[in-house]
Amino acid sequence: MTDALETLKKSIIKLTEEKKYSTLRDILSTMNAADIAALFEEDIPESVLPLLFRLLPKELAADTFVEMSPDTQELLIKGFSDSELKEVVDELYVDDAVDIVEEMPANVVKRILTQADPEKRRMINDILKYPEDSAGSIMTTEFVELRPHMTVQDAILHIRRCGITKETINTCYICEKDRRLIGMVTIQDLILGEDNVTMEELMDGVISVGTMEDQESVAQLFGKYDFLAMPVVDGEGRLVGIVTVDDVLDVLEEETTEDIEKMSAIVPADKPYLKQTTFELWKSRIPWLLLLMLSSTFTSMILMHFENELAQYMILTAYIPMLMGTGGNSGGQSSVTVIRGISLNEVEFSDIFRVLWKEIRVAVLCGITLAVCNFVKLLLFDRLEVLEAATICVSLVVTVLFAKVVGCTLPLFAKKMGFDPAVMASPFITTIVDAVSLLIYFQFAKSILGI
Repeated sequence: MTDALETLKKSIIKLTEEKKYSTLRDILSTMNAADIAALFEEDIPESVLPLLFRLLPKELAADTFVEMSPDTQELLIKGFSDSELKEVVDELYVDDAVDIVEEMPANVVKRILTQADPEKRRMINDILKYPEDSAGSIMTTEFVELRPHMTVQDAILHIRRCGITKETINTCYICEKDRRLIGMVTIQDLILGEDNVTMEELMDGVISVGTMEDQESVAQLFGKYDFLAMPVVDGEGRLVGIVTVDDVLDVLEEETTEDIEKMSAIVPADKPYLKQTTFELWKSRIPWLLLLMLSSTFTSMILMHFENELAQYMILTAYIPMLMGTGGNSGGQSSVTVIRGISLNEVEFSDIFRVLWKEIRVAVLCGITLAVCNFVKLLLFDRLEVLEAATICVSLVVTVLFAKVVGCTLPLFAKKMGFDPAVMASPFITTIVDAVSLLIYFQFAKSILGI
């Protein structure tokens, strides 16, 4: 929390204790909903929260409620009367209401749906039917729909009548009577257009997504076309909703967090870090740690197998961590680069040979650079024999080459087989490279040193 927000929190608590409610209302009314939510989340006593929330103007209260964490939302809902809950629900956009319903326990959901008006309840239930992570699950059904025969004047009058309840009026969609989407106009087009021009004459072509489209793909389209909203159509091309940029930002944050967790060998969690219990953190981390620990036994088996050879050249043991670490880092670099390319649709499985050829060339350059620097260091500072230094450096080049080949191909194969490429990130690849780098090392030791 910033110093300013901390000072404000103390002031609000003090004003609450002094029961200066009109002053509190004036202060809160000038604040942004996201800032109020952040303030309410930061150690404001639970007994004070409902009182502060009731001081907010109706629209600001709804906007603030959306920004709160599910735990705080649940706390407030339990303290609301039915009329208070209805006021909040009526002010929520449908997609925000759906997000809240998905996070609440069954008894709270029942109260929310009971207080929603029949039309909103129907829209919420319709969206809840779509699979999680689909375009249908993040869309809102509150958009401006126009007809082809409408003139600019008709369209503006229509927006004035119904626009107050829509999530956005920046983009309006032109549909036939059967709701089949045929085009779009922006509010700028309408304001600058002649009064008697029809929507059919004014409209532009439109790009849409299906209700079952993956939400990550939808987010990528927003980035590609710089959209603020995107229409969602059913299998017959009928407009059923729109996805807005604020929902896409949430999707991007969620997907990025999930990828980072998977790439760090952690089972993705739905809660923020500070909201997770020790047991939940343990449960999310231990499966991968156990798997990686078991897979690392191959490294131990290789070391035990070459125990006699190592006894002849004990100096070689000192460079095993350097060799394994460099190999793991090299593989991790390639895997992260390719995984990011896959997530941005820059790389597909059909590009595997192009990726492989590029990474081989990079590996050769990296390996030779590392080997030359290391060779000089081994001779001048570590005082190794030339053959010993050569064994280490040749092993290093081959290890880097192998690691980068594995790092760039495994995510592509994972994607091809329907797995999440992020799973094939650093921890998993490092385990493979560790075992193989030892085999490479000992094979060159046998060939060059004759052990």
